[in-house]
Amino acid sequence: MIRTLRFTVRTRGRTDIVDITSQVASAVRGSGVATVFVSGSTAGLTTIENEPGLLEDLREAFERIAPSSRRYHHAETAGDDNGVAHVRAAMLGPSLTVPFADGRLLLGTWQQIVLVDFDTRPRTREITVQLVGE
Repeated sequence: MIRTLRFTVRTRGRTDIVDITSQVASAVRGSGVATVFVSGSTAGLTTIENEPGLLEDLREAFERIAPSSRRYHHAETAGDDNGVAHVRAAMLGPSLTVPFADGRLLLGTWQQIVLVDFDTRPRTREITVQLVGE
């Protein structure tokens, strides 16, 4: 059986990290795998401990890897100021697969599913959850 569900999340942009674990968890029943996908090319998904210090560490790591202060060619070709967001999102990736059993996600004790919005402005993001299993 395959089921597809969608929900939206409002973000602030600029490496805003939003815990979406509860929305994904509410979609699962039975056992199988859940694929979580964010539409758009300036946001990504991962798992992390949703702890303020660690979230700041993640933001700082992205700033070191793809600094927001550098020039991105996207500004020249598309006239947009969010080249850094596209680069960071491409590195993180738009989807995540999580197993579930007996109607619950099989995440670690401190592991949450988070949406990271890198765009330069607030957005409403559509999240698709596709469930495969019983």
